Amino acid sequence: MTLDRAVMMFAGFMILLSLALGTWVSGWWYLLTAFVGVNLIQASVTGFCPAAMVMKKAGIRPGNAFQ
Repeated sequence: MTLDRAVMMFAGFMILLSLALGTWVSGWWYLLTAFVGVNLIQASVTGFCPAAMVMKKAGIRPGNAFQ
């Protein structure tokens, strides 16, 4: 799995998790959904993604997500 795909998978997982927690635990969890969305927008504009930096240090290799 490439770094690009790992970041997309992580973001999708966090969105689904926060939606589930917001539905069954507390509506405050929807703030996590908003945070993930804002982080995705920020990363697309600036190119800075903390999750990608952590995954890169963990050994996930960079690559093109659509190959």
